[in-house]
Amino acid sequence: MKNEHLTPRPNPIGVGEAAPDFTLLDQSKSEWKLSEALKKGEVVLCFYPLDFSPVCSTEMQCVTDEMDRFASGGAQVVGISCDSFFVHEAWAKSLGLKQPLLADMHRSVSKAYGFFFPDLNVSSRGTVVIGKDGKVKWVQARELKDAFKLEDLIGGIS
Repeated sequence: MKNEHLTPRPNPIGVGEAAPDFTLLDQSKSEWKLSEALKKGEVVLCFYPLDFSPVCSTEMQCVTDEMDRFASGGAQVVGISCDSFFVHEAWAKSLGLKQPLLADMHRSVSKAYGFFFPDLNVSSRGTVVIGKDGKVKWVQARELKDAFKLEDLIGGIS
């Protein structure tokens, strides 16, 4: 899952751009492919730095808690960090997380979407909403310390 076709970018991807397709393993070690997920509806990519950290835990718990609301809006929400699928699995079990957590261990997806924090060699924090047409509908980059606001994310999906 190196996703060698992806090109790094220095800044977050922009609204209206084509979302680069990728494949990563989730916490169950199953392949998750963006283009396949888009066949079912919109996809929300939540980039975050590290499992088992306070802000990341808050964000991903919110996704699990609001999963029915996202699904009723036709969106699938996934988390992406540079942690391994083993760490994702342990974290998901410890918090009862239900959404796919994608292991970007080569950092290629985080870099291609412009959500990479080189100082810590991890994903930075941000959210990208991708429409069924494969184009970016909404993007929000945040400081590492700042969780998303649910109402902003819901607004990006609507």
